[in-house]
Amino acid sequence: MASSKELIVITGSSGRIGSALIQKLADRYEIIGLDDGEPPLPPPPAHSVEVNLESDASVQKALAHVRATYGQRIAAFVHLAAYYSFDGEPSPKYQTVNVEGTERVLRELQTFQVEQFIYSSSMLVHAPQLPGQPINEDSPLQPKWDYPQSKLAAEQKIMQGHGRIPFTILRIAGVYDDMCHLPALAQQIARIYERKLISHVFPGESRHGQASIHMDDLVTAMTTLIAKRHEVPPDQILLVGEPETPSYADLQHAIGMLIHGEEWETHEIPKVIAKTGAWLEQVALPKEEEPFIKPWMIDLADDHYELDIRRALIALNWEPWHRLMAMLPIMIRALKEDPQGWYETNKLDVPADLPAHPPTAGAAAAREHRSRQ
Repeated sequence: MASSKELIVITGSSGRIGSALIQKLADRYEIIGLDDGEPPLPPPPAHSVEVNLESDASVQKALAHVRATYGQRIAAFVHLAAYYSFDGEPSPKYQTVNVEGTERVLRELQTFQVEQFIYSSSMLVHAPQLPGQPINEDSPLQPKWDYPQSKLAAEQKIMQGHGRIPFTILRIAGVYDDMCHLPALAQQIARIYERKLISHVFPGESRHGQASIHMDDLVTAMTTLIAKRHEVPPDQILLVGEPETPSYADLQHAIGMLIHGEEWETHEIPKVIAKTGAWLEQVALPKEEEPFIKPWMIDLADDHYELDIRRALIALNWEPWHRLMAMLPIMIRALKEDPQGWYETNKLDVPADLPAHPPTAGAAAAREHRSRQ
């Protein structure tokens, strides 16, 4: 399929980041979305190609189709696909998808003319620091659980096996948007909205927090990177996130005021007590109502990540426009206008006693749009 447009190939293209990136790139590039073939599929105008990253044969077949149909020149290959789970249970997919899948893709790409390989990693590969000590790309590495451990292992595969292909590794902060879509923050907002007792306690230093980035800013960073692919260093690592990190206490106060118009009292409790409470909740609830907070998460609850993004600023002339604290009112307004829709879009269990506020016309339209995505 001949095209005058340059070719972009995106794995994980049906996910939130992939879908947003496709919409941003669609006017300028021909886009191939590599996904597992299960709905949802990559949004138009991307062309969908099925692939199983756990299979040598599947990766070979998918990229052979790309070559036969679109040629061997790829302007940018954006590798977003990854396995991720909050259940805390070991899974072989962290190795077979995240690490070996990356290795398979890079191996098959060696016969293409790839101008840039972009890998979506995580700031969580770094060791957490104290407030006032921002992390940069040279800061110590200490991924603490399976997901970031697999991301760091995949980074190492890229450095060892990229061959002639220039690469950029993006270590990304927690990604949110106007509806939230940041799981830990959505849970925090829901606990306060429902006035749960657990919303008043925190297992650690409430002055700690984790860096984040708005989806629009992340997509802008990626599209800028693609546009500048011939200008940036060929093999680089960039941290991308907002330069300010609100603390858990800051978020508690802001959320409480926005939802209930009152200060939200938060007490720091020992981790052992929090683990016991999380375990009891996990045992007591029916399986279909499995709690979000697991005992293993509590050790990580007060890990602090704030980012020094000067390298991205220099390399891309990019910095994020949004700030999480300034976006909270938009998230909370969406929650108040359509509580059920907000819970559903954030994949939260809708409580039986959720306030039955009728959605506004705008909220109803947004909910209908989300149901089509």
